[in-house]
Amino acid sequence: MSETHPEPPGFHDILIVGAGPCSLAVATRLQEQTPSALYTDVEHQRYHWIKKHSGRMSVRPTRAKGSIKYPSTVKSPARRPQPGYDTVIYDALSDAWMTSWKNLFKALEIEFLRSPLFFHPDPRDRDGLLAFAYETGRENELEEIRAVVGKELSKHRKKKRMKDSRDQRSILEIDERDRKDYFRPSTALFNDFCESIVDRYKLRNAVQRAEIQSIEYGFVENECVPNTEKVFAVQTSAGVQYARAVVLAIGMGVVPRMPTTLLPHELDGACHSSQVVENEFPPSHIRYKIAQGVETNVVVVGGGLTSAQTADLAIRKGVSKVWQLMRGEFKDRLQTILLARNGGSITPPFAKIMNSHIESSKLTVLTHTTIGSKQFSSHTRSWSISITPSSAAILPPIDYIIYCTGKTNDVNLIPFLEPVRRQYPIDTEGGFPCLTPDLAWSENVPLFMTGQLAALRLGPGAGNLEGARESAERVVCGLESWLGHGDEECDAREEGMDFNNHFEVIA
Repeated sequence: MSETHPEPPGFHDILIVGAGPCSLAVATRLQEQTPSALYTDVEHQRYHWIKKHSGRMSVRPTRAKGSIKYPSTVKSPARRPQPGYDTVIYDALSDAWMTSWKNLFKALEIEFLRSPLFFHPDPRDRDGLLAFAYETGRENELEEIRAVVGKELSKHRKKKRMKDSRDQRSILEIDERDRKDYFRPSTALFNDFCESIVDRYKLRNAVQRAEIQSIEYGFVENECVPNTEKVFAVQTSAGVQYARAVVLAIGMGVVPRMPTTLLPHELDGACHSSQVVENEFPPSHIRYKIAQGVETNVVVVGGGLTSAQTADLAIRKGVSKVWQLMRGEFKDRLQTILLARNGGSITPPFAKIMNSHIESSKLTVLTHTTIGSKQFSSHTRSWSISITPSSAAILPPIDYIIYCTGKTNDVNLIPFLEPVRRQYPIDTEGGFPCLTPDLAWSENVPLFMTGQLAALRLGPGAGNLEGARESAERVVCGLESWLGHGDEECDAREEGMDFNNHFEVIA
């Protein structure tokens, strides 16, 4: 990880903020001439075969007077012009790709992703991650997502099931060829695959470390910028940079969401889950107690997957007891997420892990429960906590509180966007911006957004790898239209895909 160094002003076509999976998806899609979203597998194979053998073999033989002739040369198929965009990428943490992503998975010791194999940043091949696993001999790092595709049944057993079933319509036939899709990769396999994508598209040194401080859009007076068009002036910790278009690829959010403000002396006893990544966990005073065999108690606030992973991590690190507090009912919450996202926030494997901790009395889950009052003693470095309702439980002295309450997706609270919000206000719903179909701020402001900030357009999966791929496709179409490349291709793409708001049907 390198330090931030001052740099002279520069003028770029595109400036991307962030270096995670969403940013990688956009950066690679900008360079890919045959993206899988636009071409079938057969078209991919034919295109690359023609490109490889161009000038040596005929693609299609011609017949003349009963004989077949093979022309010595052939023309390559029509190709989208190589954009050649001057693109710069900034990340606040590092000059390497996916640093924040890797740190999070390492800190929480997450061994497998929850997303299936076909969700990844590779724009060329939907099955690229699966192919990479077999090419590198790492098929053992694929874990089946159970209860999605049933096992193959013989015709006799199928007939027997249909005969025994009261409702024959409940028997669902699924093509066994789809089974390979419903595996999830190990964290190590996914990270190595992303590194191979970085090398394939020659993006190894593309990321620069700098923190974004403000973004403005308008006419500027600078010798490196034409004064005939509006551009973005992006102030970073390394200086100011100018760009025709900006892409925000900041993932799940920027500002940690905290239900309470911690006083200075309370910082030794609590943190947001994102700080678990930045600091060693558990803190030194808890590690000392664990080493001495003293009872330790930790409170985890939240009901999502991160809260489950954090509770499991604390127990595996030696914490005696974890108390998990969530505002809703665990079952109701899971069912709500299943309906909204076609898959639970807490995955079945982690649900089993949580149940095993509950059975061993190392974990207590209190639903419909919140922290009523709390007081931290700097002397004992522990909390005295009362919960609401008080009948739920009486908590012992708590050594640490971890708030797994996510990060804010409210575009109105992102500090560096204040100039854009002031000069070019747009509608928001619940903090989410109402973007154009190609995920731009507005038709006249080429500030594009990926990840959770595009949720009104992409739906509940916007913040996941699924959203990274779809948002990259939309954003790149918008960029090419704005910067003057690929207009016809993107128009054709939009005709074949619904680019409207995913939620307008419920308006």
